[in-house]
Amino acid sequence: MEVTSQLVDTIIKGIQEKKGANIVVADLNSIEGAICHYFVICQGNSPSQVEAITESVGEFARKEKGEKPTAVAGLENAQWVAMDYTDIMVHIFLPDVREYYDLEHLWEDADLTHVPDLD
Repeated sequence: MEVTSQLVDTIIKGIQEKKGANIVVADLNSIEGAICHYFVICQGNSPSQVEAITESVGEFARKEKGEKPTAVAGLENAQWVAMDYTDIMVHIFLPDVREYYDLEHLWEDADLTHVPDLD
């Protein structure tokens, strides 16, 4: 579990490196039948920023933790990119798409941590 939470921290650094905003970590450990242990949700202001955040997360996870996602979906139009790190799902949204799917409230029983934006 410690390894997983360290990877969450590394993923957050990758998001912050490219000015990803409004980062929320949903801890799903206490939810029976959850598909993973954590959701890391954030947003970029444009498809190119969403792509840059995705690349940055991949790079940080690989360099710092030796981890690669088992799958990455959504890069074609870069409105919502999902990166699957088995125990962690990373969701990188455009703001309106994030609002529409509202993942934070889908898992409202999860323990949510809001990470302050870096200025």
